[in-house]
Amino acid sequence: NIHFVPYEYIVQRAEIRRMTVIEYDPKCNQANEYRSLANKIVNNTKMVVPTPITMDELEELLMEFAFMDK
Repeated sequence: NIHFVPYEYIVQRAEIRRMTVIEYDPKCNQANEYRSLANKIVNNTKMVVPTPITMDELEELLMEFAFMDK
């Protein structure tokens, strides 16, 4: 896990306008999270190839981070 990006409702507001969050509100916290992730990807020296997770693992993550009711 290189960086966890929390979800904020500004994503929906940007999507409704067919814009990226950075286009819609470049100074918001969510835009800063995306920039932080991009910097970590660019500066990553581990060069590990990611492996996909299973559907069960995905559902566990969704439940853990409150995107679904437990």
